[in-house]
Amino acid sequence: MLAAVAASGTGLIASTLLAADSPKVGPQPWQLGLQPSASPTMDFIVSFHDWLVIVITGISLFVLALLLYVAFRFRESKNPTPSKTTHHSLLEVAWTAIPIIILVVIAVPSFKLLYFADRVEKADMTLKIIGNQWNWTYQYPDHGNFEFTASMLQGDELREAKKTEAAKNSGRPILRQLSTDNPVVLPVGKKIRLIMTATDVLHAWGVSPLGVKLDTVPGRLNETWVEIKKPGVYYGYCSELCGAGHAYMPIELHAVSPSKFKEWAAAKKKSAGLDLPSKPVAATPNSLELARSAQ
Repeated sequence: MLAAVAASGTGLIASTLLAADSPKVGPQPWQLGLQPSASPTMDFIVSFHDWLVIVITGISLFVLALLLYVAFRFRESKNPTPSKTTHHSLLEVAWTAIPIIILVVIAVPSFKLLYFADRVEKADMTLKIIGNQWNWTYQYPDHGNFEFTASMLQGDELREAKKTEAAKNSGRPILRQLSTDNPVVLPVGKKIRLIMTATDVLHAWGVSPLGVKLDTVPGRLNETWVEIKKPGVYYGYCSELCGAGHAYMPIELHAVSPSKFKEWAAAKKKSAGLDLPSKPVAATPNSLELARSAQ
């Protein structure tokens, strides 16, 4: 049976672990372009995006030049008697074949990226993500199967968290509509399998710097993976309209060193009571009789 970790207080366990591992990551004021990449998948996405921008720019400039040429070359003052040409076989073949070739060229790296981000064969650990209205539940099946729910800090909780973290000088930023009471913690440099589902309606777990965005569907398991390159705090949101509280489902992810992750996981297991030794079950006359009859 899954053991649920209480939200009160346990979300601050990661704060002390994060203090030395928190470079300035995430979106910055007045930032243009994509957020800095923090995973191999995002590296692939950025590379594909930059290459695609060149292709799109070339096509756009060609179409613009063609429009300007036609507008000036065939204006009324230069062509008082317009051409009555109705078709041109070679031209029609060209404007059909060239776009097809361009789409095929774009499709090759696109499918490579799709399959690269799909799943990992040998994962170091698994994180299960469950979308709820309107928070996230995380399960760690490789670390005692503890679980906890992360909800957005609001009102008094947000103000209290700011005071607590400032007093501890933990290095954890507390941000409005981004910080949660239980940030999810993952180790850097490890291949992590992400398995996602939902309990009620469609959600989507998305963290831009990691290049991850996947729907969580009730009754279905979707899978992807991530390998975080740099420690720090990463933010995301539910990216699928899921009801009145859709805007209040942030994702706060702390990436820490493997050793600090082990400390955090051990603290979570202890908080959930999963580190206690199992007690032997005393034999009863009924259980002994059932055992004999089964032989």
